[in-house]
Amino acid sequence: MGAPLQGAAPAVDRILAWAVAAGASDVHLEPLGQGVRVRHRVDGILREMPGPPPVQPGALLSRIKVLAGMDIAVRRRPQDGGFLFHPRGGGSWAVRASTLPLEDGEKAVLRLLAPDRAPRDLEATGLLGDDLGRVRRMLACQGGVILVAGPTGSGKSSTLAAAVAELDREGQNVVSLEDPVEYRLPGVSQVEVQPRAGLTFPAALRAVLRQDPDVILVGEIRDRETAEIAMAAAVTGHLVLSTIHTLDAPSGVGRLLHMGVPNYLVAAGLAGIVAQRLVRKLCPRCLGRGEGCDACPDGYRGRIGIFQVLRVSEGLREEILRGAGTPALRRRARAEGMGTMGGDARRKVAEGVTSPHEVGRVLRGEAEEALPCGRCRNPVPLDARACPHCGIPRGRRCRCGEDLEPEWRFCPTCRRQATPSPHEGPPESIVDGGWDTFPG
Repeated sequence: MGAPLQGAAPAVDRILAWAVAAGASDVHLEPLGQGVRVRHRVDGILREMPGPPPVQPGALLSRIKVLAGMDIAVRRRPQDGGFLFHPRGGGSWAVRASTLPLEDGEKAVLRLLAPDRAPRDLEATGLLGDDLGRVRRMLACQGGVILVAGPTGSGKSSTLAAAVAELDREGQNVVSLEDPVEYRLPGVSQVEVQPRAGLTFPAALRAVLRQDPDVILVGEIRDRETAEIAMAAAVTGHLVLSTIHTLDAPSGVGRLLHMGVPNYLVAAGLAGIVAQRLVRKLCPRCLGRGEGCDACPDGYRGRIGIFQVLRVSEGLREEILRGAGTPALRRRARAEGMGTMGGDARRKVAEGVTSPHEVGRVLRGEAEEALPCGRCRNPVPLDARACPHCGIPRGRRCRCGEDLEPEWRFCPTCRRQATPSPHEGPPESIVDGGWDTFPG
């Protein structure tokens, strides 16, 4: 076993060094026949590493397991671990390793984290203009929960780190609960949760609340218990920063309610939600022309965030208290000035930061831009009064102009009775409403 592992050591170092030089976030090692395929995720895109390592897959996996503190004899169940990597050029990278048994071997994925490379401020993430002002006003409040929403890999942790960088860490007690700790944040007491040892997010959060905190960063809202403790802490004057997995900002409210958090607690504790995605930036050298240059593989280099910021107003708190659904919250927030990620992306296209093709790739089919028609299932823009494909009215609207919720029987403005209008097809086929205006 010694000789193969010795040969695998330089191969692993080469793979990781190439990943660091390319700015990769993840490395995938997959068995392929008698060899192994190595792919790096650079700017969100998986790319195969040129020249596969001349090492047997088993030796390569064993070397990674040894480094990560795994059991090299275990091949039939998933394992995870971690280690530090120090490239020759200097610096230190935290590597999170996980293995997965496959039919023809084992696959390993390595996540590379640069603890000392946190964004310096919110502007560095791509937040600009009115959205930046809204977020900074929320951070200046004495209490409340601020959530960063988006799918895995959308830059949520970087935005949280940037928000913490703008806080007063000298005059405040700032504590973070993370799994794992991704960035070193000076002036912050950072705790890495250990579920196997009983240190879960809820348990750690309860302990932190006894440590006289001013600001608490919770890596992720995963369950009802964590969400309720976070909201209760916000109501009592703590600023809580966390993340949640939803497609857009208004959907974050519905996610909390579906977890079972009471309406009154969400309405009282939630300060705002920042939804985001990452789009690739045009290469500054070739500006995306052609097939790339010596500084980029395909005309793009690096990524920047596109954002949607929802600040919870008194009107939105009332909507949450009465149990309004996500579409109603979305309409109310849009009426109060909330933008869309699509609008932010178009501004960045106009400024030459990214391209329309890249924006289309990232935002394709996003819920905040369109909803499916109840009849033809084609996308309908949120501000459309009817489906542009089949013409069926979208939602219910009174003659006085008031938008009506599906369960309302009367218009709250003019008190007319809401009655359904004739339409083609049974009522149950209408998903997003399908009711027309009604007689006065």
